Amino acid sequence: MAGFGWEVYAIGMFAACFAGISKGGFGSGAAFASATILALVMPPGMALGIMLPLLMLIDASTLRPYWRQWSWPDARLLVLGGVPGVVLGAVLYTVAEPDVFRLLIGAIALLFVGWQMAGRLGLLQIGKRELPPWGGVVSGVVAGFTSFVSHAGGPAVAVYLLSKKIGKTPFQATTVLVFGLINLTKVIPYAFLGIFTRETLLFDLAMAPFALLGAYIGVKAHRLMPERLFFAITYVLLTITGSKLIWDALT
Repeated sequence: MAGFGWEVYAIGMFAACFAGISKGGFGSGAAFASATILALVMPPGMALGIMLPLLMLIDASTLRPYWRQWSWPDARLLVLGGVPGVVLGAVLYTVAEPDVFRLLIGAIALLFVGWQMAGRLGLLQIGKRELPPWGGVVSGVVAGFTSFVSHAGGPAVAVYLLSKKIGKTPFQATTVLVFGLINLTKVIPYAFLGIFTRETLLFDLAMAPFALLGAYIGVKAHRLMPERLFFAITYVLLTITGSKLIWDALT
């Protein structure tokens, strides 16, 4: 594929593997770091178009290990809100310039880090009170929108599921199901808006083995790797890449 140097392929391999590890073992919350990283070396729309098929491949490969371990009532509410959220994201994409998406992706990355750190420091009481059903729908809308514009729906879903206190594995299984369904709803608007191209799909073919490798590692790491270590690495990556994207958008 003309126009892609070895460094882009190297970054793509890392991004695909990282997305697989996150979605396979750590609740999808950090998978969007992959799109953030790719957006540093290519237009945001191309980065989004490359990551969606890879994320769907990871969804399919991680569905079986968590089959029927999800909380269906919670998943249903989140997907119910996710569909209109995807529609809102598609509308924004039709009127926004690429720099708007660089700014959004960068801002969401930094907000994610801030949200996580505030929760760990006790500044936010995340998950202390159970959210009502309408909270699941609202979380789904936010997840659908942020998923469309940056594949970053994980935090919104996490806020709702953490309030339900459903346990580590049901939490993971529910996020796999929810984002598997939300990602399916994104295919048609992505195709209609020209986000998928021959170039992005060929790049996906080259990156698919690394996404599957990451998913395999993630499922294993779900039981073995300290979550704190994984997210510490994620916070550093997101802070650097998010800041760079905001700088690029503003300058």
